[in-house]
Amino acid sequence: MKTTTPSSERILSASVLVIGTGGAGLRAAIELAERGVDVLGVGKRRTHDAHTTLAAGGINAALGTMDPDDSWQQHAADTLRESYFLADPAIVETVARGAARGIDDLARWGMPFAREDDGRISQRFFGAHTYRRTCYAGDYTGLEIQRTLMRRAAELQVPIIDTVYITRLLVSEGRIFGAYGFDIVDGTPVVIHADAVILAAGGHTRIWRNTSSRRDENTGDSFRLAALAGGRIRDAELVQFHPSGILEPAEAAGTLVSEAARGEGGILRNALGERFMERYDPERMELSTRDRVALAGYTEIIEGRGTPNGGVLLDVSHLPREQILEKLPRVYRTLIDLQMLDITEQPIEVAPTAHYSMGGVWVRADDHGTGVDGLYAIGEASSGLHGANRLGGNSLIELLVYGRITGAEAAAYVRDLTRVRRDPDAVAEARDEVSRLLTGEPGIGSRAETPRRLQRALRDVMTEHAGVVRNEAGLLAGLARIAELDERAAHVTAHPDIAGFDDLAHAFDLYGSLLAARATLECALERRETRGCHNRSDYPETHESLRGSFVWTPDAGAVFEPVPDAPESFRALAQAGADDSVEGKLVE
Repeated sequence: MKTTTPSSERILSASVLVIGTGGAGLRAAIELAERGVDVLGVGKRRTHDAHTTLAAGGINAALGTMDPDDSWQQHAADTLRESYFLADPAIVETVARGAARGIDDLARWGMPFAREDDGRISQRFFGAHTYRRTCYAGDYTGLEIQRTLMRRAAELQVPIIDTVYITRLLVSEGRIFGAYGFDIVDGTPVVIHADAVILAAGGHTRIWRNTSSRRDENTGDSFRLAALAGGRIRDAELVQFHPSGILEPAEAAGTLVSEAARGEGGILRNALGERFMERYDPERMELSTRDRVALAGYTEIIEGRGTPNGGVLLDVSHLPREQILEKLPRVYRTLIDLQMLDITEQPIEVAPTAHYSMGGVWVRADDHGTGVDGLYAIGEASSGLHGANRLGGNSLIELLVYGRITGAEAAAYVRDLTRVRRDPDAVAEARDEVSRLLTGEPGIGSRAETPRRLQRALRDVMTEHAGVVRNEAGLLAGLARIAELDERAAHVTAHPDIAGFDDLAHAFDLYGSLLAARATLECALERRETRGCHNRSDYPETHESLRGSFVWTPDAGAVFEPVPDAPESFRALAQAGADDSVEGKLVE
């Protein structure tokens, strides 16, 4: 392919490129910088407002500061059990063993953890944990972690550009040599030469209508970038619907009410005033697993016991006002700002909201390599820790543990490289993809499509056909509608204006969302069972033969891979607390 490089194209270089500037990306960049490796971090939204900042309730580690009997083995067992035994045991063990070090790193860098009077880090219960092991900073834990990591990155003078949208990873002969993208502010094309890439660009929960993600994040970017580079997607169908997303105002529907509200003693009631968790998990009640609480709320709503707006009521007004203001300040302020609702006096109307991608890019347990030389994935972009249900607080510690490990592995990888081949054809392909959107060639006249309209249609499809409860007919109908949207997406054009190149970013958001939606639907169709977050009304039982992952590629579709058994060190603990019944788990 013969091509010329535009004179306006910006060329950057680094030994390691980190895509995503939330907690996972920053922790990896910090590790690389501490090891003296040339690293560059890029993101499509401002670093101080990364998705990590929305994580409210806490971060897990078996420190034993409140419950001395806790251990990494029990943390691993709780994680494995609540994954419905789909988690990769090696990844689970790595995170549980490395959690205390992750907390120590944050504390050394100035993280303002809540502490007891004697100086111990405070720990509280989160749903389905055996012991109190969730460290926190009020209900601003994610925000404080992001600030702590930003300070440390600044001390190390890590270069970060948070206005670059990466559209393609650059691969030659199965090996990464960089990435291509553009500046969202001025549209300048950007070529980044890098010997390794760490993908930390989040998940795909924005493809549902009610979601705790903002509109320009978690749109499936990581899925698309990895899949087009030769990577594989694991567990795409396993998406956590958080029990408590607000319903109003419409533009904020799905915004999260932290699990900390239930952890502090919040009660869920239906429109009849019944404390309905008694029907679904009478022992754990509101502290049951997220999948059960979300399904319970969904059941109450569709069976006619919900509010007129289609929700249930989460009430903390019985708690002391001082406790609410100290432990739930973010929830309090959010409801005041969005609804003028004082949660110390009135209940909150909530419904399940798409919250977390348990699936993501397939990675190795030891280093989070993807199988593509030089490409790693961490954080919500990766997979393997959470299986069919994520314990609250585990996502944040995963960032710390694998950010450190993968940063160290990437450093070793680039130091050992003897040759990197850069393929001009790969750059030209990425360049032409952007150019076609800007020149209007995909759509002519009335056939031109706008990204936003198709994104809305896609979210409606996924909400209708791949929500809390699924069935074969709905999934097939969803796939047919996604195929139609794919055809329309071929006619999308981007029209930048004086405000910037957001329209071009929306087009690539759409591309990522379409690929992620197809992966999700195809994997959900193949998982003919009910397990954790994945509820099949036509297959209400859990099947041992499906204890494993569906691994997806655009060409081969979903292929089943069994998961290995956990080591005895925590397998017995996990099985001791297992509950294989389907009672309270499924809506017919």
